[in-house]
Amino acid sequence: MNVSDQTIHDLNEALDHADLAIKRQTATTELREMGVVSQVGRGVAHVRGLSQTRSNELLRFPGGRLGIAFNLDETGIGVVMLDASETIRAGDEVRRTGRVLDVPVGDELLGRVIDPVGRPLDNRGSIESTKRLPCEREAPSIMDRSAVRQPLQTGVKVVDALIPIGRGQRELILGDRQTGKTALAVDAILNQKESDVICIYCSIGQRSTNVARVIDQLTRHDAMNHSVVVVGEPAAPPGLQFTAPYAATTIGEYFMEQGRDVLVVYDELGTHARSYRELSLLLRRPPGREAFPGDIFYVHSRLLERSTHLREEEGGGSLTAIPIVETEAQNLSAYIPTNLISITDGQIYLSPDRFQKGIMPAVDVGRSVSRVGGKSQLPAYRKVTGDLRLSYTQFEELEKFARFSSQLDEHTSQILERGKRVREILKQPLHETLTVPEQIVVLVAVTNGVFDQVSTQDLSDAGQKVQATVPKEIPDICETIERGGSLDDDAIDTIRRLALTVVADFAREKNDVVS
Repeated sequence: MNVSDQTIHDLNEALDHADLAIKRQTATTELREMGVVSQVGRGVAHVRGLSQTRSNELLRFPGGRLGIAFNLDETGIGVVMLDASETIRAGDEVRRTGRVLDVPVGDELLGRVIDPVGRPLDNRGSIESTKRLPCEREAPSIMDRSAVRQPLQTGVKVVDALIPIGRGQRELILGDRQTGKTALAVDAILNQKESDVICIYCSIGQRSTNVARVIDQLTRHDAMNHSVVVVGEPAAPPGLQFTAPYAATTIGEYFMEQGRDVLVVYDELGTHARSYRELSLLLRRPPGREAFPGDIFYVHSRLLERSTHLREEEGGGSLTAIPIVETEAQNLSAYIPTNLISITDGQIYLSPDRFQKGIMPAVDVGRSVSRVGGKSQLPAYRKVTGDLRLSYTQFEELEKFARFSSQLDEHTSQILERGKRVREILKQPLHETLTVPEQIVVLVAVTNGVFDQVSTQDLSDAGQKVQATVPKEIPDICETIERGGSLDDDAIDTIRRLALTVVADFAREKNDVVS
């Protein structure tokens, strides 16, 4: 029997329609699958009857409240709530949504303040984003990654000169409370205003007043236009605090995959670890060291491993991570800080002793390190600050011993005097970031003895005068610096001579005022 081509085409089309109808019916059956709440706790719930639920799938409770399927046990599901659970009762119905936890992404988020689910918190209406991505995603493979070589300028002299950060790096900021950790990270965001870097500030359980202060600083310095703020509020369920950094990373990954550079600040991962511990204990997961679950290291490593610099074939974008963690009584060997130190590519340690002495930012250069190092630093910095880190650390050690000596030889006295001037120059007012040429000229001046005859009380004013005046006189050298060119001896000598002139003028003006 001969069958026409039209008949075969009609038969295939009918089969396709039948397959589609079966798939829709199966999907509808799955979505209609209903469970029942068996037990409710603070921020968690236990559900029976959803045997087909996937890990991390969103579940819908009465009133539109959401939760994540966290524990998949034979007897039921342990659910982490993303909304308040006070009104949920045993026996309430629970339905599957068929999708895992995701967050909106795209340029529509720039300038907005959202929660980890993507709901706006800034009273500016809904977010008109057409694309959503899962909060939990695999980190890029090693073969998709490129070496970290391009610098991420923070605008802070002590960091850019001595502890450089590269695009795609993970640099930890740690220190006791109230030592300026958040301020240092916010300065890094403010300094990207003139660059092409997208910034994401992720608050995890931080006080609302502190988050409002950060948003105010970003707004007043015109930095919100290139920033997104993700807030896991302290009064929110611990599930929202736990998912906040993963949502922020997903938002950043979207831009990275478009070939753009992204900076993500996690403030702070100590609170994140405590939120995970709380959830795990409520869900009866076995405790380990300090009651943290055994996989707490994996929780943070799978987050921070998503930070990288992609190869040009993959788009060439980068995601730089600056996690923050709080230490207690300067204990760097505590469980969570040591975990994060081993995961990241370096750490910036802020000392409470320096903070109390007025040395701001309170960076302890001796305990801080960037494991990427000078490879991600502009050549001009390497030329000027080649041995500055070592000499400055030696000065601080020598200063401790010099307190016990009444007589010092001339060489030791010179080292101490030069070191004091370097320390004064590395001080920097809050939220006053500097361009690369401004940093370079003042570092050239201090390392070449231009400030040796200036008293330490006047050094701050003299340094500001140099960094404001000299770059205007050498636009060609400044262009070379910003382009990534190295400084030759003639350029350094030119900067030194101009700085000497500015310091001499400063001294004359000061003497005229005094007289």
